[in-house]
Amino acid sequence: MPSPTEALSKYRPWSGPLRPPIFGAFAMARSALVQLARRKLFWVLYGLAVLVFFFYFYMQYLVVWVQQQSQDKTALVAGVPVRIGEFTKFLDRLDFSGTAHTYANFLWFEGYVAMIVLAFAGSVLVGNDFHHRSLAFYLAKPIGKRHYLLGKILGIAAFVNLLTTLPAIVLFFQAGLLYDWKTYYFDNANLLLGILGYGAILTVVLSLVLVTTAVLAKRTVPLVMIWTGLFVLCRALGGFLAETQRLGENWRLIDLWNDLYLCGLFCLGKGEVEAKSGFSQPEQWKAALVLIGLCLGCILLLRTRLRAVEVVA
Repeated sequence: MPSPTEALSKYRPWSGPLRPPIFGAFAMARSALVQLARRKLFWVLYGLAVLVFFFYFYMQYLVVWVQQQSQDKTALVAGVPVRIGEFTKFLDRLDFSGTAHTYANFLWFEGYVAMIVLAFAGSVLVGNDFHHRSLAFYLAKPIGKRHYLLGKILGIAAFVNLLTTLPAIVLFFQAGLLYDWKTYYFDNANLLLGILGYGAILTVVLSLVLVTTAVLAKRTVPLVMIWTGLFVLCRALGGFLAETQRLGENWRLIDLWNDLYLCGLFCLGKGEVEAKSGFSQPEQWKAALVLIGLCLGCILLLRTRLRAVEVVA
């Protein structure tokens, strides 16, 4: 039987390039996207997101057509005769004319779809690594805990932007082609930056919250329950305390989805929130503080849980 030294001498030395650990983070991000693409639920909800996009896409065409018609003219809408003037007022309330509220409302609805997909897929992306104790295997590779976390967040971030930011940018360029593109693009360049800012806020907050809740819950059902409490029950509770009990609009700050919306409106240039829905909103800087505190809490919790993982060399 050959000695260990003789056995090792038969292997060729490594001659390939040694890539930095950051490449491992990108590989994990790619793996996370592949795992999402293998889920049938992902494609069903992605189809719903595409329907929302096409609804806004064709409604912008409809708004331009209506504006070119006489207000006293009558048109058939789903087989029902409707006067153009009344239909114009209806479209103005929905706001499909390429304004800040158009993109804010679009990102609001698309973000809901992304949130639902992530709630069901969080256990596959992160939770199973802790439940099956396979995280130690990843960390035994030449990547650190920060690179593991970065890889998972990058995968989630790519998915969130695919459903929210990218379609909103397409709607922005479509609106410029429907109107005077020179005037629209130059006068509303801040809207494009606002879309990117709103998408960045959704990306950071949803990614950190998903990874944190997946680490805590590990399985799909507890993860869905936690997300339901954060984004549904807290929203209902905030509205109940602010509107029904009249305890003040600051109670809406427990509604994380509303906080994301307020910060997104600020990015889109709406420093003051218009109370179109009939109720007052808290200041946007307060919503930003809530989201910053939430993200810092998630980072500290993730740091604590990752430190507890024993790495086998």
